[in-house]
Amino acid sequence: MKDTFTHKGMRKKLVETLRKKGITNEAVLEAINKIPRHWFMDSGFIDHAYVDKAFPIAAEQTISQPYTVARQTELLEVEEGDTVLEIGTGSGYQSAVLLEMGITVYTIERQNELFKKTSRFLPKIGYRPKKMVFGDGYKGLPEFAPFDGIVVTAGAPYVPKPLLAQLKVGGKLVIPVGEDVQIMTVFTRTSDTHFEKNEYGEFRFVPLLEDKN
Repeated sequence: MKDTFTHKGMRKKLVETLRKKGITNEAVLEAINKIPRHWFMDSGFIDHAYVDKAFPIAAEQTISQPYTVARQTELLEVEEGDTVLEIGTGSGYQSAVLLEMGITVYTIERQNELFKKTSRFLPKIGYRPKKMVFGDGYKGLPEFAPFDGIVVTAGAPYVPKPLLAQLKVGGKLVIPVGEDVQIMTVFTRTSDTHFEKNEYGEFRFVPLLEDKN
């Protein structure tokens, strides 16, 4: 698990790319600059780790494009000490970005193969979510709610009501909504019963799997 000067240089270039694409949150950019993204990828893809693209990982899933991770994290508008629920742990890279920012992270993964792999891997490299759960992301984690932010890292055909219910007032749900192409959508809880909705353009994600059992 090496992190060479070359890797660090490539990360700096990636951060500059993200700046040019409009990411302005310094805490997000600093986290991306610190985290060795190549550790989260299969060895065959290490050369591509700092290109702003998504790449395949286990269980037919992908590690999201760095811009997507940065944009979703920025849209959460969370600060050090806040709590975030992540739906779709995947490779663990999004969790690591949040943890690097001083966020308390709860995360759910639906794919057992990925869950086992990532729950061993993250602590090994020094990133420890508060809770990592194998389960159905559509249901969230009501026993640990409410959250300052909830981020969904897969394409959802609809907005799961339990996730909205688990937000604090003032909290944000960042979720890509749609079937083939998703619209990045942010719901801000403005009161116990009201939510404000904003949309932030088209993205492409692997689908959010629902537990049909």
